[in-house]
Amino acid sequence: MERFGLVGLPNAGKSSLYNALTGGGALAAPYAFATKDPNIGVAKVPDHRLDALAAMSKSRNVVHAAVQVVDIGGLVEGASKGEGLGNKFLANIRETDAIVFVLRAFEDDDVPGPSNPLEHLRVLEIELALADLETVEKRLNQATRQSKLDRSLGDEIDALQAAYDSLSEGRPLYRAGLKEDQRAILAPHFLLTNRRVLAVVNVGENELDKIPEVEAMVSAEFNDAGANVEVIGMCVQLEAEAASITDPVERAEMLEGFGLGEGALFRMVRSAYHLLGLRTYLTTGEKESRAWTFYEGSTAPECAGRIHSDFQRGFIRAEVIGWEELVEIGSWTKAKELGKVRLEGKDYIASDGDVMEFRFNV
Repeated sequence: MERFGLVGLPNAGKSSLYNALTGGGALAAPYAFATKDPNIGVAKVPDHRLDALAAMSKSRNVVHAAVQVVDIGGLVEGASKGEGLGNKFLANIRETDAIVFVLRAFEDDDVPGPSNPLEHLRVLEIELALADLETVEKRLNQATRQSKLDRSLGDEIDALQAAYDSLSEGRPLYRAGLKEDQRAILAPHFLLTNRRVLAVVNVGENELDKIPEVEAMVSAEFNDAGANVEVIGMCVQLEAEAASITDPVERAEMLEGFGLGEGALFRMVRSAYHLLGLRTYLTTGEKESRAWTFYEGSTAPECAGRIHSDFQRGFIRAEVIGWEELVEIGSWTKAKELGKVRLEGKDYIASDGDVMEFRFNV
């Protein structure tokens, strides 16, 4: 399962956000390094399309897509040189597919540290860039020596040099304007800043009206540097309290009472899911409606393989219809009778929101 890591300075709200996403019991305490070992949980990806199909089919079971969430201990200035949790912290980030920066934007006399989210961002980016710089410098020196005997290393050296130039200025690679092929060449080195990034700006309970302002401020910081990073403002504490309410009606009433609509938590999970390049196709029936995860650009047989390898190995065809059209018609059987279900072969590229059934033979 794909995973994203929650990264931030101590007391930024990482553990509270983790608990809200996963229903976990991570310790959220107002002192540094309450989280020493990473907490790992699973977050359900909310999907109104799946809910609509389940209602149409009167499904007895509903299974949402999910991603893994890792709550990583707080980073401090000097982490790249071993301060705080140091290398242990950095190693935990290397094991994630994408990073969610949690940036504090609330005042609290009981919680040490800055309340300016841009100051949080500055420390995080510099420390991650310095850690990457050490890795890149070692590999660049090694590849340069090897290139005297192996001229095929030219592209890697060019990519490493571009990375070195950016990192030596304290600029992370997702801000460096690297070409996609260069980022692909660097991928085997598991660089911390060569990952996709989402930013959550955490405001206080009495500062909900500040959310648009802090979102715009942090977005401008990323956009000015040419980084395509989505920024979501929220009050993590309120979102965590709402997430702990099991009754969906009561939860919706609480969020609505604070003027938060469906809440930023759902938006954040969906954004993180798409950030990883993940998309969803759906299956539906009386027994079960289910969301299946696939990578954008996958073929129908590859999607079938997400259910079982036999489905991919013996793939014959896929029966496909868009979820919205199917809900409008009212049932799979009726959609087939009306000729609305398409037959697609091995070359079909799946679309997000397709409802599919597979025919296979092994």
